[in-house]
Amino acid sequence: MARFSFNLDVISQTVTAPLVIVIPIYNEEKNIATVISAWTEKLESLGITGQILAIDDGSRDGTHEILLELEEKSPDMICVVHKPNSGHGPSCRIGYEIASRSQSEWVLQIDSDGQCDPVHFDDFWKARDRYDCIFGIRTSRDDGLARVMTSAICRLGASIICGEDLRDPNVPYRLMRRSALAMALPYIPSSFNVHNVALTYVLKKIGGMRWNHVPIHFRDRQGGTNSINVLQVVTLGAEMLLELLRIKVRPRPNRA
Repeated sequence: MARFSFNLDVISQTVTAPLVIVIPIYNEEKNIATVISAWTEKLESLGITGQILAIDDGSRDGTHEILLELEEKSPDMICVVHKPNSGHGPSCRIGYEIASRSQSEWVLQIDSDGQCDPVHFDDFWKARDRYDCIFGIRTSRDDGLARVMTSAICRLGASIICGEDLRDPNVPYRLMRRSALAMALPYIPSSFNVHNVALTYVLKKIGGMRWNHVPIHFRDRQGGTNSINVLQVVTLGAEMLLELLRIKVRPRPNRA
């Protein structure tokens, strides 16, 4: 983690809200203002005090300037972290590391392209007192058959390795207790490319977590283009399964 020029502990001290939203971002100038506005409105409608941790993965368009403007307008709500480009997984990891060291009780991770509809968050938040990990399941999708197929292959491969059905292991719509996240992160190498799959796997293997799955509709991206194509997704998926085999987790007893 030392290759980045910012201090994670210093940033985490500024994250004090009960809920922190981790958003990895790359070249989303057409989407990011709308996405952050929609989630800000959702938090306000539910009476939630939250902070948005915007992890800018070295964007090369106008994304960073937009984020800085939003942060200047709402410094208590938005924290921008600008880092060299390294991909979605490492960007998630940076956000997770900051969140896990913060004072927040809950960590929500979503993506920055508008596919994660805030309308579903009511169901996540209502369930929080009874669960430690509340993950979305993409029961319907607008982002194309190829993405549906790669998600299905990811589910099959990761579930076989785990020995348990992981349902939708790479879903970017997940609410976790900070304590659960902090317990899982040390098992995952910081270099792991598809971090969300690794996190789902480790949380399941640790055991003792109370799980809930919320059906969600996954929209098509609301503007711009995907930064990786389907071939790259397949390649990353194959590498991810090999990396997953190397993770060794020490289970804890299940809760009564």
